[in-house]
Amino acid sequence: MPYDEHLADRIRDVFKSKKVVFEEKKMMGGLCFMVNDKMCVGVMKNEFMARVDPAALKKKGCHPMDFTGRVLKGFVLVSPAGVDADDDLGYWMDRCLEFNPKAKASKKQ
Repeated sequence: MPYDEHLADRIRDVFKSKKVVFEEKKMMGGLCFMVNDKMCVGVMKNEFMARVDPAALKKKGCHPMDFTGRVLKGFVLVSPAGVDADDDLGYWMDRCLEFNPKAKASKKQ
């Protein structure tokens, strides 16, 4: 299943309104938005992928990101209902942008 293009457009709009420099990469069957060469947010099918402080993972509507039976620390998927409203999407985008400077970059190959 392709990723939700409308959600991707909304994410782009938030980054542009905040004047955040970002790069897009297709990966994991979805679309990932990189900030400072680190995964920041993304779209997987119809869910919002958030890279946030692991302590912030208790918000209703999100669940740990798990592809292979192994939870990816610091990554959650947020249900469509959790980002339908612009304020809700803004909440998650702000958390991800706050965490981005603390996130570790993946090793360059």
